[in-house]
Amino acid sequence: MRVGYFGTWERGYPRNAQVMAALGNAGVEVTSLQEEVWTGEHKFEIGPAVLPRLIAAEARLSLRRVPRDVDALIVGYPGHFDVWPAKRHGKPIVFNAMVSLFDTLVEDRRRFSQHSIAARALRAIDRAALRGADVVVADTAANAAYLAELGQIDEPHVCFVGAEERLFQPTWRRPETFRVLFVGKLIPLHGLEVILDAARALPDVPFRVIGTGQQEDLLHDRPPNVEHVPWVAYEELPHEYETAGCALGVFGSSKKASRVIPNKAFQALAVGVPMITAATEAVGELLQDGRDAVLVEPSAEALARAIGMLHDDPSRAARLGAEGRLTFEREASEGVLGNRWRTAIETAISRKA
Repeated sequence: MRVGYFGTWERGYPRNAQVMAALGNAGVEVTSLQEEVWTGEHKFEIGPAVLPRLIAAEARLSLRRVPRDVDALIVGYPGHFDVWPAKRHGKPIVFNAMVSLFDTLVEDRRRFSQHSIAARALRAIDRAALRGADVVVADTAANAAYLAELGQIDEPHVCFVGAEERLFQPTWRRPETFRVLFVGKLIPLHGLEVILDAARALPDVPFRVIGTGQQEDLLHDRPPNVEHVPWVAYEELPHEYETAGCALGVFGSSKKASRVIPNKAFQALAVGVPMITAATEAVGELLQDGRDAVLVEPSAEALARAIGMLHDDPSRAARLGAEGRLTFEREASEGVLGNRWRTAIETAISRKA
């Protein structure tokens, strides 16, 4: 089987790299059919600088030659604008949806009001992209149900985000200095306020926050035990996890936060570092509190207690990390996800036929 990974998808985004690696593991040949648009500090803000590039890229995608032996097209992330040029090529389409634009920019990040023209336009773009694909793939069952209702489509296939196994291997050993690690874009979904308040409650425990984003201003008043590193090369992230005492997931209180399991969670599980994250509907699809992770309510008090427990009980922390790695292998490894993606592609081919 041969597929084209199609669209303006972001080359450096882990979801795209992981999907292509998983497909290779399942014996699917992947051909890149990409027009690069989303680059730079404000890469996902559609404005005067980006809009002309996006329009030109969509035109090139429409006219691009797709090899005849390609069995299907996977529209990568982000790809809400790419489904329409993909349809022009007449191939079965699998849409790697990941998120709703309306959900992300209106309900989660609150860039636009609920009843604004922009909000209505984003919802319309979501629905058109979801309905234009033969098969939609979501990252959790909770998100699949949301996208199905939003687009009025059949329930999407579910493929967890996973982590690239060429990088993220079970290398964690408890370090001499226990340090709490958070990696990610500083957006409302991640609950940075909760993390900083937990750090204030644990002044003797060092925290390391890696990333930049919408809520970076909160770090201007961070406590002295919080180190902020704006950027670390993707290839160096495994070392960050393997030298941490524990890793953090997300602690936002939005509806979107309850429906996702982010990259950072799978990366931590793959490395085997004990992880703490909010107990949400989506997380419950993969993890169980006390078995393979520590799941807490999204509050500073609960997070501080969980960190203190892992700090004071090394054997329990090591057991949770090891069990987390086993859960990753069983539910989110490239072998498992590759077969799920292959099934989604075969379904799209069947529906197109």
